[in-house]
Amino acid sequence: MMRHLVVPNHEVEAVLGHIRAREWGAFSFRVFSSKDGKSRLIPLNPNSPTVLPGELSKYPIEFHKGVLDERIETNWLSLLLQEIDQDVIDSKSEAWPSNHEFIGDMIIVKIDKSVEEYTDSIARAKLGVHPHVRLILADDGVQGEFRIRNLRPIGARLSGRILTGPSLDLAPPEILSTKVSLKESGRVIRCDPTRAYFSTKLQTERLETLSLAKELRNRLDRPIRVADPFCGVGPALAPLLNEADLVNDLLATDLNPDAVELLFENLSKWDRRPYPKNSISVERLHNNRIVGLADATKLENYSEIRSNWDLLIINLPHRTIEYLPYLIPLLDRTGPTMIRGRVIVEESEIFNTNEKINKLLPPLLSGKPKPSLMIKRDYSPSLRLCSFQAWIAPE
Repeated sequence: MMRHLVVPNHEVEAVLGHIRAREWGAFSFRVFSSKDGKSRLIPLNPNSPTVLPGELSKYPIEFHKGVLDERIETNWLSLLLQEIDQDVIDSKSEAWPSNHEFIGDMIIVKIDKSVEEYTDSIARAKLGVHPHVRLILADDGVQGEFRIRNLRPIGARLSGRILTGPSLDLAPPEILSTKVSLKESGRVIRCDPTRAYFSTKLQTERLETLSLAKELRNRLDRPIRVADPFCGVGPALAPLLNEADLVNDLLATDLNPDAVELLFENLSKWDRRPYPKNSISVERLHNNRIVGLADATKLENYSEIRSNWDLLIINLPHRTIEYLPYLIPLLDRTGPTMIRGRVIVEESEIFNTNEKINKLLPPLLSGKPKPSLMIKRDYSPSLRLCSFQAWIAPE
């Protein structure tokens, strides 16, 4: 018997994306329909959390015998073994890319230098166990001012064939395109990880932000005004805008022109209103939308932006603490407000960083705990990616 998440049929695609991104699914078992046909049962592996976080906690868990997925070979190492000797696989056991990230119909892997000579075989094996994947890319780290991922195609699927190595030259541009659509929290998000930062692994964070935003709305007893000055293509905004009567005014800005261009494309679909085709400097494009290119450190200089927001999202973990003093003036201090942020920090420095954050913040809302960094995952052997929320008291 194994745990299965029971999800209504119309929500399965979005929930599956989250489960796959966090690698909580039981990969050798398949999704199947409930007896009444109204839901699907998603198998969970033993390493998934006992209590799923955020919005996922609303779905019931049922225990059933798992249904084996016999359609494909589900162990990619078994396919790798068809091309590489077992002795080689065993000798480099820790180097093989066991983790990966799905973004739409693409899969992204990190290739360790010690197994780089086997890149083509890795690509064929990964594509062999994921028939829905069109393109596999190697992640060579981040680059440039906007920390965009340096991704290179290592395999693609074309008319049932798997292309790797020199045969990738045969792939038409649309097969190698890294601009994709994916569904998350009921919204289709257009993104391109080679042009603007995007990670499906932050879905849990976005669901937690949604839960906090609804709590803030209930406290204020009205729709809230949300500021996201590092919005990228808008993934943190997608679940908020999909919630009825949650968001009124929205400030969404970024310094990356490519990110803003994709943001406009997303907002035009979500809002069903026109937005520019190309990125432009920040301005009020609709009565409740201020969007565009902007330097977050200068937003406080705009009279219609300063002192006007209930929820402030700071998704720039390398520089969140540095930017806090510039962003706090954006909050409307006539009522309770909230800051939701992420920080990358040495684990040994978490206590000191908590103290630093609390010194920078205005007085906190009575009855709410002091902001405290919560470790979400490892960023490197010594660095941790953490999140926090701060409830700010009215002046």
